[in-house]
Amino acid sequence: MSRAIRVGVGGWTFEPWRGVFYPEKLVQKQELAFLSARVSSIEINGTYYSTFKPDSWLKWHDETPDGFVFSVKASRYCTNRKVLSEGKESFDRFLDQGLTRLGPKLGPINWQFMATKKFDPEDFEGFLKLLPQEKDGLPLRHALEVRHGSFDVPQFYDLAAKYGMAIVYAEDDEAPEWPRIDQPTADFTYARLMSSRETEPTGMTSQELDVIADRTRAWARRGDVFAYFISGAKIRNPAAAQALIAKLG
Repeated sequence: MSRAIRVGVGGWTFEPWRGVFYPEKLVQKQELAFLSARVSSIEINGTYYSTFKPDSWLKWHDETPDGFVFSVKASRYCTNRKVLSEGKESFDRFLDQGLTRLGPKLGPINWQFMATKKFDPEDFEGFLKLLPQEKDGLPLRHALEVRHGSFDVPQFYDLAAKYGMAIVYAEDDEAPEWPRIDQPTADFTYARLMSSRETEPTGMTSQELDVIADRTRAWARRGDVFAYFISGAKIRNPAAAQALIAKLG
């Protein structure tokens, strides 16, 4: 049985989109509403660098359509640590900022690690034990974005599966050394597609998007899918997301 497929981009405030994706005269405070009417999910990236007030989360909830979902990038203070399992205070600060104000529009949390972070099984399991399964009555889904080759081993897959957490499938042609892990460790798939090109109006050719569409349908046979065009030629990412949505029907 196929599950929900949500396709989108990272963030919604990006000056070069104005006049290219956003209409010339669209006021900035209407950009989230404009974008969320054309994609089905957005990864909030600003949370990697700072926290937001509860009213901000409530505002984002109210400005987006029913059924829309945000994923949230976890704070760098949680993941850029020498000892991950000692970060409970940082995790609590991140989770307490008000993200549950999104209600049913809260999607997965992406815990992204630097490319220098190596897999330490004992410490990493200690970290996973600290990630709650719910917050304020809302179930939480967690995705793990790793960028060091030491994670591309069955022991890491097994740990992610033990705690029901997805391993982010990250595809970036400019970082071939990053592992591209496609393992069914949770009831959803989280993909970050970072190879769009400015020379293509839709970021990628139609044939390249066909390949991604086929892969997305395969992921949907094992659970929900959250797929984001991020980085790469960022100016083309909204067009890429819309093109993929069209191909998926």
